[in-house]
Amino acid sequence: MRILIAPAKKMVEDPDAMAPLGLPKFVEDAEVLAAWIRGLSYAEQKSLWKCSDAIARQNAERFAHMDVRHGLTPALLAYDGIQYTYMAPAVFEDGQLAYVQEHLRILSGFYGVLRPMDGVVPYRLEMQAKAVVGGHANLYEYWGDRLYQAARDASGILVNLASKEYAKAIERYLGPDDRYVTCVFGELVGGRVVQRGVYAKMARGEMVRFLASVQAQEPQAMREFAWSGYAFDRGRSTDTTYVFVRG
Repeated sequence: MRILIAPAKKMVEDPDAMAPLGLPKFVEDAEVLAAWIRGLSYAEQKSLWKCSDAIARQNAERFAHMDVRHGLTPALLAYDGIQYTYMAPAVFEDGQLAYVQEHLRILSGFYGVLRPMDGVVPYRLEMQAKAVVGGHANLYEYWGDRLYQAARDASGILVNLASKEYAKAIERYLGPDDRYVTCVFGELVGGRVVQRGVYAKMARGEMVRFLASVQAQEPQAMREFAWSGYAFDRGRSTDTTYVFVRG
């Protein structure tokens, strides 16, 4: 079973905290993308990133001096978003860290697919960015089915805890032998399940931590998740969508 999550926009550097266990599988592609971004004008970079001037200048500086093979931080500790805060990987026990290294995969527009302990540097490149690289119209075309192939294991079971932007890079390549389960975290509003962005991100992080704590090998283990007031809603769930409602 593989668990899929999205990266966070905010990243930190802490190469002294814990040594990475290796380089990303697609590190050479990251070098290609870094070179392409360096070749853009500042105005083109800012347009690609769709961000404030301060963030654009920070990332322009990062790419100008980027070395994706040295001064690395493990991916799981480098991303600094809400999902990662609630996952709390910095205080994982040894068994939990080994579990996520085997079962968790982080989807990335820049790195493709990351194992938790792959060494990374801070970057900015969302999957939906209009990056016309190597004759490809966008990053979905650039990566093709490689993210799906790298994320899938022999079981063919994929648990989707990623945002739609990143899940899209996997879903288009699913085959009849795959089992793909998407988790929905929401609240009941007028009889409907409504997802709140911040709370959903918090729950995704906690779900990863929960799965690591029980060493889950099958999606059914998620049905026991009951953190932060969530409970599995059997009536609203299907074999391919697990719905968790917060009371």
